[in-house]
Amino acid sequence: MSILNHEEALKNKVFFTKKKWPHFNLLFNDIKNIAKSYKNKNILFLERTNLYGGISLFSPFFSNNNQTTSVDCITEKILSRGFYNKKFVLDSNVIKIKSKFQFHYTNIKIKSNSADVVIIPNLLHHVEFPEVILKKSFSVLKKGGMIYIFEPLVRELHQIPEDYGRFTPSRLKSILLNAGFKKFVSRQIGGPFSCISYYWDQALQYLPNKKRDLYKKWFDKENKKLLKYDSIYKKNLVRLNSESPMAISMRAFK
Repeated sequence: MSILNHEEALKNKVFFTKKKWPHFNLLFNDIKNIAKSYKNKNILFLERTNLYGGISLFSPFFSNNNQTTSVDCITEKILSRGFYNKKFVLDSNVIKIKSKFQFHYTNIKIKSNSADVVIIPNLLHHVEFPEVILKKSFSVLKKGGMIYIFEPLVRELHQIPEDYGRFTPSRLKSILLNAGFKKFVSRQIGGPFSCISYYWDQALQYLPNKKRDLYKKWFDKENKKLLKYDSIYKKNLVRLNSESPMAISMRAFK
């Protein structure tokens, strides 16, 4: 199976980057760049794999000469709902690498100083005590090792009750610093127009079927324009110290 086909399937069936959620392109681009930069390394993923039938969505991006381990950080509350996102990864192009462990994030049994990279993709806002998982990440990393985190800034409350907050770059840097990390590199993607697009899509889900179909036709047409405006109108001309990214990523080092 092709990694290119795997990526395309994830973008089309799971993250909907072309039609609704282009901010997840930041995650894909970062993951691919890390895979190129880190070869013959021990890579640890902290994910919520059980939502997708127990498979790691991003391990396949790392070649066979890397040692990858995926730890499922789901809790019993969400686990009891079953593999309710599994339908999104039934595509035959999705490479299905099983998560090797299933632990609550407060009890990750990975040897200290064993990983070169820890990757936490789209997880931290589901963690009640992020300081715990970041301190554990610091412990399992080798000296000089890197942690990578991707987090959305704009999202509805989801996977209730386990949605605990959003992380600005300043907040994320602060808790990483307190965990012992240094040398921070952050990136962000999106803007106010993709934020509007995101919440229009959410609002449509609240409408009865007939109204939803009516407004969806309008939305599908106008949405293409909205998603282009972020690259044209990049600065707030009224409030100069204001930004509206859709998502951020951050790297930090031990």
